[in-house]
Amino acid sequence: MGKRQVLQRRGRGGSVFKAPSWNRIGRVKYHPILPEEKTSSLEFMIKDIVHDPGRGAPVAIVRNKSGVTSLMVAPEGAFVGQKICFGAGSFSDVGNVLPLMKIPEGTLICNIEGKPSDGGRYVRSAGGYATLVSHSAGNVLVQFPSGLVKPFDNMCRATVGIVASGGIVEKPMLKAGVSYHKFKARSVKYPRVRGKAMSPYAHPHGGGGHPTGGRPVKRSAPPGQKVGIIASRRTGRRKK
Repeated sequence: MGKRQVLQRRGRGGSVFKAPSWNRIGRVKYHPILPEEKTSSLEFMIKDIVHDPGRGAPVAIVRNKSGVTSLMVAPEGAFVGQKICFGAGSFSDVGNVLPLMKIPEGTLICNIEGKPSDGGRYVRSAGGYATLVSHSAGNVLVQFPSGLVKPFDNMCRATVGIVASGGIVEKPMLKAGVSYHKFKARSVKYPRVRGKAMSPYAHPHGGGGHPTGGRPVKRSAPPGQKVGIIASRRTGRRKK
């Protein structure tokens, strides 16, 4: 019997594919909306900027005078001791967190909430930013880095500015060990071996006297045989 493929082993789980969540510093999200934020701004201060294992962007620890503490993705230009305003009455300065309805059109934003008070879900990667396109009666249109324009509720919060550490993708991987530890923190199996470089017992693409892309398989084939591209990328006649 052949060896189980990586995709099959990942589905069964195990320590190799388990994310090391115990190394995380905590849930990186906005605090729930406080009553005073609905009418005026609430001032927080950045107490520290730390690294979260498995995350490219730095994390800012913010706290207000009442002792409310939260972790948020640090925007570019943030520094320890900086004052950040949360709420409806804050101005559109870099680092402030306020509802989308209070942010002017054309502003670069990040860490956007999908629903009001969910803590932030979109545009959180290092160097990422979205653009607020327009306001309407019921929602706000935001353009993602991919070009997709998505509507959001007026009360969804976002951070003004760009996510910090945008140059992390430009840093070269000089050693294989660097890649190993990078993927280890993200629960990604490394290295990834090509199927046609394996033996026949280990993968359907393995074996043969010369490298091939494998044979086509049926839709009714078991999951262990359906690997690679099993269907046409497109159908129909190409339009000129």
